[in-house]
Amino acid sequence: MTGTGGFRRLDDAFLTTGSSSFTEFVAAHRPQLLPTGRALPTGATLEAPHGTTIVSLLHEGGVVMAGDRRATMGNIIANRDMEKVFAADEYSAVGIAGTAGIAIELVRLYQVELEHYEKIEGAIMSLEGKANRLASMIRGNLPLAMQGLTVVPVYAGYDLDAEVGRIFSYDVTGGCYSENGHHSTGSGSVFARGALKKLWRPGLPEDKAVSVAIEALYDAADDDSATGGPDVGRQIWPTVAVVDRQGVHFIPDAQLSEVVDAVVAARRDNPGGAR
Repeated sequence: MTGTGGFRRLDDAFLTTGSSSFTEFVAAHRPQLLPTGRALPTGATLEAPHGTTIVSLLHEGGVVMAGDRRATMGNIIANRDMEKVFAADEYSAVGIAGTAGIAIELVRLYQVELEHYEKIEGAIMSLEGKANRLASMIRGNLPLAMQGLTVVPVYAGYDLDAEVGRIFSYDVTGGCYSENGHHSTGSGSVFARGALKKLWRPGLPEDKAVSVAIEALYDAADDDSATGGPDVGRQIWPTVAVVDRQGVHFIPDAQLSEVVDAVVAARRDNPGGAR
């Protein structure tokens, strides 16, 4: 909008007192910019790349989240090195499963949402508040989910008030659930969950928790064609994030390579992973 003297000034929408939610602001003034503001024609179907398996588990200092790197489109491998685990803010991470393009756009919007809240309120939102905010964004995607463009992430972070790691799962309607110990989502989640049940225990040290996450993804890839296990030939490793009182950090490939080598060596003559 142009004011007197030819100078441009902000629209009135930017000068009106309102919510600290960036998503609500955009929904009120530019809804077409949101992923949920773009409806497909009635009855339309669309085949798009899908992200697959994410696992998350608590350890003694926080939480570990890991995701495989494969994206599929029907029976085709659409991408072999897709990133599915992201830092949501300084003390939390989000892993995506479902329609890849919409999921990544939702995560980027969520990152802005949390940063916007901190700038407006001058404080970090509580971990449970962050989880509920993500739930409302997933709920807004329900019309697209009904047409097959589903997004079902997993969210985890370090609770600064309780000084513990926490994991939150979601359903397609935006239902938010606090998980105990571990959780998995995506097409290979059933097989990953079986591995986590056998391998996880309370109080795992960080390095052991990372190893358990890798082994759970290994098991998922063994039985689910849409899940990509550690690709030794191409040197493509899962993305692994650790969240603790120091914040979010990602395990470097050099360290992951050692963990993968140990898991693969242990399974060489023991494909079922029997203990």
